[in-house]
Amino acid sequence: MLRCISALSIALFFLSAAVHADAESAKATAFVHVNVLPMDREHVLRDQTVLVRGDRIVAIGHRIDVPADATRVDGHGTAWLSPGLADMHTHSQTKNDLAVYLANGVTTVLNMGDARAGFVDKIVPAVNRGELPGPHVYTGFLVDGSPDYNGFVVRTQDEARAFVGLAKTNGYDFIKVYVDLSPEVFSAFADEGARLGLPVIGHGVRAVRLERQLEQGQVLVAHAEEFFYTFFTPLGVEETDTPPEVGRIPAAVALAKRHATTVTADLVTYAAIAHQIGHAEVVAQFLARPDSYFLDPNDRLHWQTSDYVGKSARLEAKLEFLRRLVKAMADAGVELVAGTDAPAVPGCLPGFSLHDDLAELEASGLTRYQALTTATRAPGAFIERTKHGDHFGVVVTGYRADLVLSARNPLDSLATLRKPLGVMAAGHWRDAAELDALKARVRASYRQASAGY
Repeated sequence: MLRCISALSIALFFLSAAVHADAESAKATAFVHVNVLPMDREHVLRDQTVLVRGDRIVAIGHRIDVPADATRVDGHGTAWLSPGLADMHTHSQTKNDLAVYLANGVTTVLNMGDARAGFVDKIVPAVNRGELPGPHVYTGFLVDGSPDYNGFVVRTQDEARAFVGLAKTNGYDFIKVYVDLSPEVFSAFADEGARLGLPVIGHGVRAVRLERQLEQGQVLVAHAEEFFYTFFTPLGVEETDTPPEVGRIPAAVALAKRHATTVTADLVTYAAIAHQIGHAEVVAQFLARPDSYFLDPNDRLHWQTSDYVGKSARLEAKLEFLRRLVKAMADAGVELVAGTDAPAVPGCLPGFSLHDDLAELEASGLTRYQALTTATRAPGAFIERTKHGDHFGVVVTGYRADLVLSARNPLDSLATLRKPLGVMAAGHWRDAAELDALKARVRASYRQASAGY
């Protein structure tokens, strides 16, 4: 027994030494004379050196020894270093989209399903290893119970348990539930997901209701507006354009707090839908924006044929209610994460729409720190808690070096993040010129594709 313990100790020693040696030999990047917005709490650190080795922050301070061979990024005392941004509800599945996200300072995304197998099997691992430019990608395996659903349909508990195993085998991080699962199948997903380490995230399930879903362990509500459909509206009652009474907001906040639930604050998504319903010209305006040069031609066609414009709902009052709900959740300490549904919803462009979401949150009364938390510290805390995985979302020693350099303090103007001076992700530093080159290559590829038609 003692020999076994001794052998194990020796093996661990050499493994530790190897890891340490790898860290020591990893390429160093030093951000010097930068003002740091760590986002671990609301404070700033002025005129700092931040030393990165590989993809990890290894030191922060006024007096840091910078290796002679390190790449030096000089902030000249005026530039600001803050965490990379996270979009926690996307449907992008191309290398081009991921490059555009990165060029916009987005260093983490959560793909919420419908991605083709090649994306999950090949593109995601390559990006996460730093072999392709893009944000770190987490993935959800999307399931539903409706025969009309265009995806994986699950109708029995045995099928649900098998699907969780299949998702785990194929490298997914979460099970994303859609609206038409039966209560029994949802329970099977929740139980098996907990057992295999694939937590349940997603929509409100009509036959289950949010209260019961959260009680059974669903860890994230994929849209703040899901509270309309499966909390505020009773089972069997048809949803209308009339918002709930404002006095019911505290009950929704209390529910989220009671279960430590994370809620996706996707105001930009609901606003885009509200503005385009019944108004084809709004979609045309979206497509006329300069940002739309970076929209995949297939998504451009999808936007032009979206069925939202054929509907007759009027959602302005419900949008205002949703703003109040999100503000109340933020003030109560509910963990909110930013999300956009890009590019599935017309008007929500990969990368660009995350900045629009932050602007919507600020316009709804959140402080800039609260708004920025939804795209930095909160996503990092959510992943750390649910996946026991990588540490990111704050500028702190030992955390993943997902970083954005900007000309101004984001707490003075969130808009400064729209034009990063540079972005670091997966151990690679790219300055503004390299980020522009990424976007230029994407735009050129779309021009070439269009010319081929």
